[in-house]
Amino acid sequence: MESTFHTEISPSTYEWSVRAITTIKKLLKVNIKLHHSEGQIANGQIFLFNHFARFETFIPQYLIYQETGAYCRSIASSEFFKEGDVFSNYLLSLGAVPNKHPRLLPFLAEEILRGRKVIVFPEGGMVKDRRVLDKQGRYSIYSPTARERRKHHTGAALLALALDALKAAINNAFQHGDDARIEKWMAHLGLEHESDLLKAARKPSLIVPANITFYPIRIGGNLLHRGVELVSRGLSRRLTEELLIEGNILLRDTDMDIRLGDPVDPASFWKHWELSLFRHFTRNIENIDQMLALSRNGERWTDRAAARWLRNKSLRIRNLYMHRMYEGVTINLSHLASSLIMQLINRGETRCKREVFDRIVYVTLKKLQQEPTVYLHRSLRNPDCYRSMAAGQCQGIEQFFAVVSEAGLVQRDESYYHFLPKLREEHEFHSIRLENPIAVYANEADPIAAVSTALRTAQKTVGELTPQQLAVYYFDDECVSYTWDRAQYHKPRHAAINSQETASESGEPFLLQPSQPRPLGIMLVHGFLASPAELAEFGAKLEAQGYTVLGIRLKGHGTSPWDLRDREWEDWLASARRGYEILSQLVERVVIIGFSTGGALSLLLASEHPHRLAGVCAVSVPLRFRNRNMIFVPLLHGANRVASWLPLFEGIIPFRLNESEHPRINYRNIPVRGLYELRLLVDQAEKRLKEVTCPVLVMQGDEDKVVDPRSAEILMMKLASPAKKLHVIPSERHGILNEDIGDTHEILVGYLQALESGVVYTDADMDGADLVPGLA
Repeated sequence: MESTFHTEISPSTYEWSVRAITTIKKLLKVNIKLHHSEGQIANGQIFLFNHFARFETFIPQYLIYQETGAYCRSIASSEFFKEGDVFSNYLLSLGAVPNKHPRLLPFLAEEILRGRKVIVFPEGGMVKDRRVLDKQGRYSIYSPTARERRKHHTGAALLALALDALKAAINNAFQHGDDARIEKWMAHLGLEHESDLLKAARKPSLIVPANITFYPIRIGGNLLHRGVELVSRGLSRRLTEELLIEGNILLRDTDMDIRLGDPVDPASFWKHWELSLFRHFTRNIENIDQMLALSRNGERWTDRAAARWLRNKSLRIRNLYMHRMYEGVTINLSHLASSLIMQLINRGETRCKREVFDRIVYVTLKKLQQEPTVYLHRSLRNPDCYRSMAAGQCQGIEQFFAVVSEAGLVQRDESYYHFLPKLREEHEFHSIRLENPIAVYANEADPIAAVSTALRTAQKTVGELTPQQLAVYYFDDECVSYTWDRAQYHKPRHAAINSQETASESGEPFLLQPSQPRPLGIMLVHGFLASPAELAEFGAKLEAQGYTVLGIRLKGHGTSPWDLRDREWEDWLASARRGYEILSQLVERVVIIGFSTGGALSLLLASEHPHRLAGVCAVSVPLRFRNRNMIFVPLLHGANRVASWLPLFEGIIPFRLNESEHPRINYRNIPVRGLYELRLLVDQAEKRLKEVTCPVLVMQGDEDKVVDPRSAEILMMKLASPAKKLHVIPSERHGILNEDIGDTHEILVGYLQALESGVVYTDADMDGADLVPGLA
């Protein structure tokens, strides 16, 4: 075959194909995400991938070239190669090698020494059912050709071992000045300089196992399937299945996560004495063909011993790289739901309450978030995607059950998920992705022991889960959300603005729980541009006095000005609502203390009359602003929106500088969009003041440079609460709460104690000293 086919890679064809894939990728809906460590691709020599879809066989070469500029060799079925065939020649020019090439492994080893990378799919074919473990928990896959389960191929392991041995021989030749052998190898490999050969020989023969995970898998019709069916009537079931599954991957929003695992170094599998003997036994071998031709039935005992070592080591290496390949699966919501369903039906269950099912999945997720060896899909690391799961309103769960209901596997009513008999049926290999995607998902997650363990634990404990335990989970979601948001807005495109920021305090939310808590809990809501750190010192004082304290983070804050630019005021209110829900499960009654924008949010939340609300302390609430330019914010925001519609413009003035009173906490760059949302929030809060009936303490600096002090009087006039009090602090500073100006902390603590004792203030209790000068 080698003499029949021209196997040289064509740089021009390769680079044209890379450009073509780049263009096509922009038109498709598949979102390719490569997860790897620095240097992992550059240092790896043999790359292994699992195989689920046909088109994925072109992706690794493309990504490796994009990352390193290196050409790749890949093994393809010989059925695709016919002499003189245009497509065959195209595959060959891209580096494909027929799997029946008479010198397959020696040729690939030589290509690695020439600087190529090698891509191998060790499963030997598409594993449509994703079942890679047998009943004993050992790795094996089903061969539709042989119609039986078999072990994975060891070719990559043998290639690495033989390549390593050849590199050792080359290094040995250099050490002993064996110029004849060196020149022979250089001529055979087509290398011009001895330094190139020595450099190649000194590199470790690293095998990099990688896992490809698709999410979600859809089974409905798509444009590709309908188009082919229109042209060619009577499609085979196998082709129909592949067009439906792969067409949906390509044409509908699908994540393709490619995760590179820890490299496998074949040199680490040898004991020192074994390696010394092996190299002694093979010292006269001139090339890799002779190395791979060693037989356990050879005439010389040294050949038999060397062959036995190669065989044994290759099995151990194969087992390790397959384990690392499958442990790299990116676990998603469908994996958790499918694995749970399979566990339930294996126990004989035929249905599960919807609220119980959703809560089991949620608790499992929270446990897996603590497992560093489990790789979670980004939708399971971003609480915005899953936080409504425990309440039975998660879009991911709905999407999953829509698909499996369409497949006739599950039936839903208002209270239960019913598991239908089709789930227990055996399905043909080439139809299982359509007929039973639940089994496919469960099989894919099966090698991750932590998933099944977490699911079983959650099933045992979910019935005993208290509201307090759920609240702790929900607070953890707020912390996870902070980590996620910060990562999303600290990418290269955000660097110019982020580099100007002066905030150094952590923007993470905090929950302070004293050992002997009082019945009253306090939620602290920070101001615009700030973070929970703004009120952390005050929170610590409250905890010291026995109060449970939650410092909630408003969305868009404590991360990056870019994050704030993407948020609406409703996102801030949703943050406050979540914080209140958390704290109200931990204490008997709640007081909300909000500063500035946080004060406006606190009053807006109070207008909804949440359960267990004891009162609100609203400090420096900005109903009116000192800066008259705020009236132009809607106009500037509108201009920015118009400009952003043009491809070359981000906006006229997307950010403006802010000289903050507290640069260690506040953003230095204010997004104009954020100012616009602040205006909307203030307007909404003012409209809702007539619905606030709980006790309210209003505090305001009399010469505040940011907020017009008249805001406090407007609050007092419009609040419907019969128990309201205004306390004026002599100060021109805005941050009276953060800086504890005029004993603000002491006044607030006194108010909390009064609420605890049942003492409330009314308008009649106020005296003129409490009013803003000039407004009394």
